[in-house]
Amino acid sequence: MTSQPPNIEPALKALADALHGEGPAVELSAGADGNLVVSAVEKPGYEDAAVVVRTSGSTGTPKATVLTVEALAASSVATAFALKGEGQWLLALPLQYVAGVQVLVRSLFAGTRPWAMDLSDGFTPEAFTAAAQELTDKIRFTSLVPTQLQRLLDSPSAETLAVLRRFNGILLGGGPASPELLAAARDAGARVITTYGSAETCGGCVYDGFPLEDVLARVDGDGRILLGGATLAAGYLDEPGLTADAFFEEDGVRWYRTSDLGSIDATGKLTVLGRADDVIITGGVKVSAAHVQAELEKLDGVRAAFVAGVPSAEWGQAVAAYLAVEDDSPAGVEDFTEKRHDALGVLGPLAPKTVLAAGELMMLPNGKPDRLGMTVLLDARHQGK
Repeated sequence: MTSQPPNIEPALKALADALHGEGPAVELSAGADGNLVVSAVEKPGYEDAAVVVRTSGSTGTPKATVLTVEALAASSVATAFALKGEGQWLLALPLQYVAGVQVLVRSLFAGTRPWAMDLSDGFTPEAFTAAAQELTDKIRFTSLVPTQLQRLLDSPSAETLAVLRRFNGILLGGGPASPELLAAARDAGARVITTYGSAETCGGCVYDGFPLEDVLARVDGDGRILLGGATLAAGYLDEPGLTADAFFEEDGVRWYRTSDLGSIDATGKLTVLGRADDVIITGGVKVSAAHVQAELEKLDGVRAAFVAGVPSAEWGQAVAAYLAVEDDSPAGVEDFTEKRHDALGVLGPLAPKTVLAAGELMMLPNGKPDRLGMTVLLDARHQGK
């Protein structure tokens, strides 16, 4: 099988010019035909601006985040230090999101040639394997989201597992990875590094729970994770109010206020506990959506779950769940939906009042769950009762 990679030359050229101060800031996006669109941002409103990246929009309207040359350089240097070297990168993520952009940016700073896999038919183990076999450098890296890694590990192809083992590092981000997935990756010989971050921090800036060089992490009094240091974005494009809400300075250090809750242990390791908006108050009781999700994913027949609170006249908020079930045939989904009360009864008072079952969770193009889309469907189902 021969990979037919997309043409990333225009993006590489525009990014190189922006990073060298020889061209305007760049925004990468997907056109209506699915092809890559490279746009110049002539007046980003921030000095030294190099890249504009839209946040995923998984919980609302995407924000245009402005990344500077200095922040991107700090991120690339810190990444190379954490990975113990610079090498050739395989692009397996859409370029309109920060993880995809960073594959090209790191390659430019390292002076290496990235290879882009063919995503025209979506992410498949076959396309990934073909693209990985095109890499020529002895030191190799890629960035994946958990769904992609799971598909690769589930592949029956010996070639797929072989190319996974050839990567010196596989950055895994875009969402939490289950202990089972990480254990399966280790058993397969894949060198996986979990990452935590966002467009506002030039992508992943905490690796395996520990901040990168020149990155700071702390937890405020409400348990919210704050990230600071050299990799922070300048702010949001044409949104001074949103910028002021998300970024602040304290004792000469700029901080970004995330939407996540976490804890930091005595060794300095950060554990992400869930989103700050994951707390559902139903009937006067506070329920952690992350906890309910974890319990649902333990049930037989459930591959993945998304949990949200939806407005309820009776409860204030009602717990609702969107489930990806193993038998994704129409009959299987219908059967699971009909039997959900028995299957979810083990959760007692935490059991979702509304459930939608499907073969897969709704996903955004960057591999993250489409939280907003699933919440809208769950709300419509609940109100339709």
